[in-house]
Amino acid sequence: MRVALFVTCVNDALYPRTGIAVVRLLERLGVTVDFPAAQSCCGQPQYNTGFRHEAEPLVRRTAEAFAGYEYVVTPSGSCAAMIREHYPRIGRKAAAEGRGDALAELAAALAPRVYELTEFLVDVLGVSDVGAHFPHTVTYHPSCHGLRALGLGDRPRRLLAAVKGLDLVELPGAEECCGFGGTFAVKNPDVSAAMGTDKTAAAAATGAEVLCGADNSCLAHLEGLLRRAGSPLRTLHLAEILAATEREPLR
Repeated sequence: MRVALFVTCVNDALYPRTGIAVVRLLERLGVTVDFPAAQSCCGQPQYNTGFRHEAEPLVRRTAEAFAGYEYVVTPSGSCAAMIREHYPRIGRKAAAEGRGDALAELAAALAPRVYELTEFLVDVLGVSDVGAHFPHTVTYHPSCHGLRALGLGDRPRRLLAAVKGLDLVELPGAEECCGFGGTFAVKNPDVSAAMGTDKTAAAAATGAEVLCGADNSCLAHLEGLLRRAGSPLRTLHLAEILAATEREPLR
């Protein structure tokens, strides 16, 4: 099986280890991974800020970059939700404004082929035990896009529960937003920080060594709050845990 990796701009710029972990993990499971070099930002920052027309070139670029792939896998529920939920809406709006059906057709062709990483592992590959080994205590934060937009449910937790040596502890108030919300954190910094502080306090109270998530954007927000508070709790993307094995541990 051959798939395309949509690494996302956040991971490419700030968390390249997550992209590398996805490739290691999928290749270990027998999947061939391509990285279309034409990929760029999905357009979520522009769209969320109200600049729909400015997001359209990125919709077109993304659809064209991943044309021909049956599966597009991304380690970001946020970006997966942008493509699956909002690309078709952007295309329909363009058509309704009399600018043709081309964008709508591109969006409709791409959206059903995009999978968040845990969806792909559980639903397409049919695995929950990926052969990982991570001897640490972990608590999991489900980000809003994965939880509410994609409906990931217990997929991430099932994958974590199968990791050898990993002690998975419940996060109190897990379904509460961490306060990041992309541009929300910029426009409402005080509220964002207060929400994040509640989340990090709940995570620290579990006694876990690692706060795990499936969106590095949310983890970046939480990591900043943890560092400022002097907490020893570290954040880590789920892909990096799943890529770790006894022979090749996380470094």
